[in-house]
Amino acid sequence: MASIVERPKADGSITYQVRWRDGGGRTSKVETENFDNPESADQFRDLVNAHKQHWPHGWVRGQGFVEEEAIPGDQPLMDFAHRYVSRLTNVEDRTQEDYERDLRLHISRLVHTTLTGLVVPATVCNVVADDIQDWVRLQKKGIEDPERPGEWLYRKADPKSIRNRHGLLYCVFQAAIDTDPQLRTKNPCKGTDLPRMDNETEEEMCFLERAEFDRIRAEIRDPDAVDMVDWLVTSGTRWGEASALQVRDLNLHSERPTASIVRAWKKAPKGSQRAYLLGPPKTKKARRILRLSPAQVEMLRRRTAGLPVDAFVFQTSQGNAWHHANFYNRKWQPAVKAAVAKGLPKAPRIHDLRHTHVAWLIAARVPLPKIQSRLGHESISTTVDRYGHLLEGLDDELSDVVEAMLSVPLQQGLRVVREA
Repeated sequence: MASIVERPKADGSITYQVRWRDGGGRTSKVETENFDNPESADQFRDLVNAHKQHWPHGWVRGQGFVEEEAIPGDQPLMDFAHRYVSRLTNVEDRTQEDYERDLRLHISRLVHTTLTGLVVPATVCNVVADDIQDWVRLQKKGIEDPERPGEWLYRKADPKSIRNRHGLLYCVFQAAIDTDPQLRTKNPCKGTDLPRMDNETEEEMCFLERAEFDRIRAEIRDPDAVDMVDWLVTSGTRWGEASALQVRDLNLHSERPTASIVRAWKKAPKGSQRAYLLGPPKTKKARRILRLSPAQVEMLRRRTAGLPVDAFVFQTSQGNAWHHANFYNRKWQPAVKAAVAKGLPKAPRIHDLRHTHVAWLIAARVPLPKIQSRLGHESISTTVDRYGHLLEGLDDELSDVVEAMLSVPLQQGLRVVREA
């Protein structure tokens, strides 16, 4: 711990010297700082102790904290962020509303801590990497209500939400770098230590064996609903893509029958008369063409016989497009509950049929790049992050292959081809 030593001077005055070992180690370098009065020495000693026996951040030896200077053109971060989001042109209205909500509820909590330890509102220019890290930590921990146990003043966020908000904030600061005149030269969001998603992803995902899927399927009495779950698990499409599939998206009579994923249901902007609207798929690479199997072709031909080109492929018995809540509450959830009551150890969501599709492809040795293309992932890293751990299930089979190779006598099992 830091201590204070009084050192008399020749003129009779006293210098109050704060002494400590850097980092607190017994053999570490001795650091000192001098003060003319005991009050200042006491404050500095407490700062050193609070910084775990290191120089306080921003303190200049012999000078103290150096005040930050205002930067020309600086402005409140939230003002700049709202202008940035309002001028986005390549996002849907609902997405823009979600961005505004994240600004209002979460990014607005970002503050800047000055070199003197003073907390001030965030501006475009004053935010540093430590401020971003503190903001991420706040979201991860949340703020509990001290007066109401179990309640939250600010509820902690899951890793995916934190990463999404951080991504938006990154874009805001990048816009400040790219603007003319330039407001920043460095993005403070670069290098942020973000919470990992792998543990949460594994807990949330549910992969079904073929027999487990069949047990749920057997509990669905509606043949139209059976066709829908069959399509979801054999195509790997998202619910919004599958329920938006139209007759004109199918090519069933060529040698290579296909289904084009070109639209999906999207949440409508607030105030709209409808809850969902048709729009493009989730990302650019989500617009894709799926090769169909003979079984899929047979099912799709049966479903689309006599339908107009703009009709939805998967419809209710009344001829309407399926809505997720309707399908989940009336078809999927009752079937899952019935299967669980009969011994099924899992309770999958509808989206888990997409995860199950991937698990079956990996078990069949389909390479991850092909799976990425089939799922419409924007990046192969997304596919690897979410499903790469399933490859570990093939380790035993791979080791068996290696063992078989080694069990063959070398003179019979290996041939060396020499170049002439």
